[in-house]
Amino acid sequence: MALQNEEQSTNLLHAQAHIWNNIFSYINSMSLKCAIELQIPDIINRHGAPMLLSELVEALPINKERTNYVYRLMRILIHSGFFMKQSISNGEEEREGYLLAPVSRFLLKQEPLSLRPFLLSMLDPVLMESWQPMSKWFQNDDVNSFYTAHGRTFWDFAGQDSRHNQLFNEAMASDARLVTNIMLRDFGDAFTNLNSIVDVGGGTGTVSKLIAEAFPHISCICFDLQHVVNGLEGSNNFSYVCGDMFEAIPKADAVLLKWILHDWNDEDCIKILKRCKEAIPSNEYGGKLIIIDMVLKNDEVGEKSLETQLFFDVLMMVDQTGRERTEKEWAKLFLDAGFSDYKIIPCLGLRSMIEVYP
Repeated sequence: MALQNEEQSTNLLHAQAHIWNNIFSYINSMSLKCAIELQIPDIINRHGAPMLLSELVEALPINKERTNYVYRLMRILIHSGFFMKQSISNGEEEREGYLLAPVSRFLLKQEPLSLRPFLLSMLDPVLMESWQPMSKWFQNDDVNSFYTAHGRTFWDFAGQDSRHNQLFNEAMASDARLVTNIMLRDFGDAFTNLNSIVDVGGGTGTVSKLIAEAFPHISCICFDLQHVVNGLEGSNNFSYVCGDMFEAIPKADAVLLKWILHDWNDEDCIKILKRCKEAIPSNEYGGKLIIIDMVLKNDEVGEKSLETQLFFDVLMMVDQTGRERTEKEWAKLFLDAGFSDYKIIPCLGLRSMIEVYP
């Protein structure tokens, strides 16, 4: 009986710990956001050697009464894998210094492939507030929880709030730089036979510019809403065109949809895909659609990778009307939009490059 009671107690305490861990998992992301806003990665990087706590505190733009709390902030971020400790000896005593973990190099302000803008956008109060009325949204008729929180859709909010629009565009540009660099380096063959390409929902043009630079013979168009591309200027083989992808898309040999379709429900995706099909030549003349998006593969990815994909799926539910899709779900969209075939290339980490043929 005692053993049975002990097992029940153990199970109860494990359950409590598991629930606590999930309740407070936001502390990792908010602590990291704090460190980014205080420029801790940049300060440690500029130091050029393991940095003592006292040196870090001296360099930080903080109220010095907060000195004792810096150690605690760094301790959780070390545990999360964003910083490392290294012993420093001066001959008499050993002290611990802070170093960047490899992953934190992608949080530096001057790193060309920095994910810092993405972090600051996703953890901004505007987006965080959209999670609060999630249970209310399940009970009302609003399009999503973002609308319940703000009284507007995500896209309407971006069109009317310049700060939010800039944060989001910078986030998408930072992701585009990383993904496009990998895509062009490892899978540039997908573009070599093209003479023109239009990047639908291309934001401020990061992807289009990189393609135009890598392939001077390709005419590249960044196509997005007026408030996104207004005032931006192209050059040489790169240009901006404003418009609505639900109405018409500029004609080109290929259409690129990077992280667009997961924002939209199936009905809207089919509308977008049909406009894409109208914009490109037939399969016989080399027309194709290039999609950069997630393909859910529950049985093939690691536990953390699947968890991240599922995070994005719920994010799309809360802020947009879309979702992350399995191959079967992607295939149905392509068929319903009138495409004949597709090829999935799982080459971009949590995302894949999908070639779709008319």
